[in-house]
Amino acid sequence: MRPPLSRIPVGSPLRLLLLVCSFALTAYAGVRLLADDWFGVALWFVGAALLHDLVLLPLYTAADRAIVRGLEAVRRREWTLYARVPAALSGLLLLVWFPLISGMVERRYRLVTGMSSQVFLARWLLITAALFGGSALLLALRLHRAAKHRRPDAR
Repeated sequence: MRPPLSRIPVGSPLRLLLLVCSFALTAYAGVRLLADDWFGVALWFVGAALLHDLVLLPLYTAADRAIVRGLEAVRRREWTLYARVPAALSGLLLLVWFPLISGMVERRYRLVTGMSSQVFLARWLLITAALFGGSALLLALRLHRAAKHRRPDAR
């Protein structure tokens, strides 16, 4: 037996309006995106999903497990997030900017912008170093605070 329409939870009118607007915007973007080369876009999505599921997911899972096991070996598992967060952000930046970081689109980038794409690798490395450095600084501050608040052992 189906519940009457008045008993189906639909949310507030504002929430419904936002949902309808987001679907309309998504449909518009999809129509615009697929208008020129629908097969190429579909192929890109399928390729990206396969690349992620078959190559990237096992790689970053193995790296995460190695970090966790290494920190467990020295009894510091609570430090895991201080490695995971900068690694995830750095990996996301690499994934988004990979064509420019790798230099694969140097010629096209130079033709469109008139600038070289050679700086992207150095900038990504600097951002990665800053992320890991900031994470190490936060960990050091946390350890310093913990040591400061720890009571001295009674002798």
